[in-house]
Amino acid sequence: MNVHPAAEPSWNGLAESRPTLDSRAYFGAEEYARDLRDIWYRNWVHVCRSSELAEPRDFRLFRLGDQEILLLRGENGGLRAFHNTCRHRGSALRTEDSGRLKSRLIVCPYHAWSYSLDGDLVRVPSKSCPAGFEKADHPLYRVAVAEWRGFVFVNFGAEPGASMDGSFDVDPGVLADWPLEAMTSAHVFRKTMNCNWKIFWENYNECLHCPGVHPELSALVPIYGRGLMDRHDDPEWAAHADDTAPEFSGTLRHGAETWSSDGSAHGRAFPELGDRERAAGQTYVTHLPSIFVVGHVDYVRAVSLRPLSPTQTELTAEWFFTPDTLPPTAEELDNIVSFGRLVLEQDAAICEVNQRGLASGRHERGVMMPEEYEIARFHDWVRAQSR
Repeated sequence: MNVHPAAEPSWNGLAESRPTLDSRAYFGAEEYARDLRDIWYRNWVHVCRSSELAEPRDFRLFRLGDQEILLLRGENGGLRAFHNTCRHRGSALRTEDSGRLKSRLIVCPYHAWSYSLDGDLVRVPSKSCPAGFEKADHPLYRVAVAEWRGFVFVNFGAEPGASMDGSFDVDPGVLADWPLEAMTSAHVFRKTMNCNWKIFWENYNECLHCPGVHPELSALVPIYGRGLMDRHDDPEWAAHADDTAPEFSGTLRHGAETWSSDGSAHGRAFPELGDRERAAGQTYVTHLPSIFVVGHVDYVRAVSLRPLSPTQTELTAEWFFTPDTLPPTAEELDNIVSFGRLVLEQDAAICEVNQRGLASGRHERGVMMPEEYEIARFHDWVRAQSR
């Protein structure tokens, strides 16, 4: 659930009825191709952690739709990204998902055209070159790549060197007190969901489903049990404006410290967090279309998406700790991870139920209720991408 603080102390809800996207947006082949072209190929998309490309010449392949990207750590420590395509006759440059180059050259396995780690063509095996052929005219197809606090992103539609500034839903500085760069992954959960990628984001952006779908989460975050994400989602919020009870303020239940099965932190809390961050229990940063990152008092959770087809989406969740905050036993780590996995499994299951019903020939589109104002914003964002 993505919580945007109100610009003014007012009700967040939609004041008038609004339609959803057309149903074909969730299963149509043409609509899916448009999503790839206008959204996934034109925006910054999360790929991996920087630590997965730790040393010079480390590489990794990333597949999105029908595109395949070669990510590479250069000798100077910078990241490079290229289409995994040789400029000779289009062969794939690498076939392994990840590894380390044996030399300072990217060598095509088909005809041995060789490129520098910056993507410049430096060698061809032909005994002679045709008139007018210049190596400088045939570099690899470069792709914009950026690192944000240990997370790697690519953007097919941006020029190399482009900035990610302004592409987050809120100021990512809200996570400044979490040492994201120094954290390592302690657990990875990966699942293929039988739903369109937009259905997951819609579910993420409302909590009307929380009381029925997430009883455990609703007990931990009592405002979710009221079907709300934020104090100002309640049209009668002013009557409880000064009430600090969790069911009105949005904090964790009394006595709880973090998202875990028992509500307890099982490792040392991050020392730089302020009282407000500790009390909130969760601090979200979202980057459409591919990832959200959540800071908890003792760990960070990142959930990323990758569309596989009109009706399938890969979900990857990771739990990050520093050596100081890592729970001391496997049982205590599982207390944290199992709770997050439960919530994601519940979300995946209900998203698949949503997808199943959209196939009705009678259902052209749905309607949003006042609490679904974040879905309305998401739909506006989706529509704007195709203009």
